[in-house]
Amino acid sequence: MISNRKIIQKWALAIKVMPIVILVATLKFLVHKLGFELMELNALFTSLVAGTIFLIGFLISGVLSDYKESEKLPSELSAGMRTLYDDAYTIHKGKNSEAALQFIEFHKSFMNSLIDWFYKKEKTQSIIHKISLMNDYFVALDNEGIQVGYIVKMKNEQNNIRKMVLRIDTIRDTDFISSAYAILEAMGFLIAFGLIIIKIEPFYASLFFTVLVIFMISYMFFLIKDLDNPFDYSANGESGTEISLKPFRDFLEEINNCK
Repeated sequence: MISNRKIIQKWALAIKVMPIVILVATLKFLVHKLGFELMELNALFTSLVAGTIFLIGFLISGVLSDYKESEKLPSELSAGMRTLYDDAYTIHKGKNSEAALQFIEFHKSFMNSLIDWFYKKEKTQSIIHKISLMNDYFVALDNEGIQVGYIVKMKNEQNNIRKMVLRIDTIRDTDFISSAYAILEAMGFLIAFGLIIIKIEPFYASLFFTVLVIFMISYMFFLIKDLDNPFDYSANGESGTEISLKPFRDFLEEINNCK
């Protein structure tokens, strides 16, 4: 089952672009049969294809750098949540703190809220508000006479968690150079149109290269779009290019099993 799922995830983009490839191949075949191949292959067209490949390379290098940064965020966010939990657990066990115990229960609920937020079932404003609610527990800990060092450390983690939540929210709601996507779409359409009406002999060699070029351009376009938002769990779940939330789920399972 897991192996089949991995195979599907691996080839999901290829399957996604197949309707486009089939449409272009069908149009190419019909145009050839009807004798509407009006253009000859020339250097200007090959330059257009080369320019499109260059633009794809530019976009993929840009989104990959952002993707590498994004890849760290869920793990770092989970690590920050673990640190807060460990501090609260230590205070509760060491000082028998009621405020720390209440904070632990709040922490469990907040972890579930974070996962809902990743799936866009909860708004960012709600998450930011819940992060601010941690202050009430810190005040309660201070009133119990807990060492200031613990509270300052927990406040620092609270601030780091807020920063990472806002960073993830910015990444998933911001497209990488929308105008570059627009020109890539336009160039892809022009290349597809050109390949359909260009006459290359023999025909089946022409059909093969048409399918190959359109498949490559379409595949890379969808890949760039997927990499541009590695937190699109609401649409794709935790599959494909989406960054795994396993650190969150493992931690949540761990604290739910703690008595």
